Amino acid sequence: MATEYLPSPLDATAEVPALFDGTSRLYMTYTCPFAQRVWIVRNYKGLQDKIKLVPLNLQNRPAWYKEKVYPENKVPSLEHDGKVIGESLDLIKYVDTNFEGPSLLPTDPDKTKFFEELLSHINQFVGMGFASIKGDSPTEAGTAFDRLEQALAKFDGPFLLGDEFSLADVAFIPFVERFQIYLSEVFKYDITEGRPKVAAWIEAVEEVDAYKQTKKTEPKELVEFYKRIFSAQK
Repeated sequence: MATEYLPSPLDATAEVPALFDGTSRLYMTYTCPFAQRVWIVRNYKGLQDKIKLVPLNLQNRPAWYKEKVYPENKVPSLEHDGKVIGESLDLIKYVDTNFEGPSLLPTDPDKTKFFEELLSHINQFVGMGFASIKGDSPTEAGTAFDRLEQALAKFDGPFLLGDEFSLADVAFIPFVERFQIYLSEVFKYDITEGRPKVAAWIEAVEEVDAYKQTKKTEPKELVEFYKRIFSAQK
């Protein structure tokens, strides 16, 4: 597994890149779970030379990003074929469909249907995880992981759609990565206890090189960051 050079994040002092010059660019942040989804797909498909990473400093982001690139002013976004699109769940499908490399979309009709069902519930899963982080109990997150355990029983194999790593796994793992760290550090709560399929799934995903290349979460920094942003909302 070759180590990719990761450019430094651009802040408010950074110059505007040569926009819409034919280069495909993924505007992202190394620590953002939404951006990580797209980053994983990029790496899995071997697009390191086809899609350039443009990391941003979200605490001091360049004004040109909102003005010239993506009016929503959030990450991730993808500059490709003369346009810029966003929203991570749309982007992982877009990159898988519009670029070369191995596909992460299922072809089996039953798996395709279940994949769409999983995506329709993922915002609820994420919301329940963050509800526990905002609160003082892992109860809601526990319910979410019970449902994930049930979902993993649908097909034979360690992944959500069976034996093959897919966009379903990509959609969930960045958030599971962060919830596992926070719940363990703050509540001493083990998301894998009593959930053997979740444990096997995490272990299997962690063996996928494309995912390993994107794991930049530092536990102490993550906990402090979530405590800071969610305490400010109370």
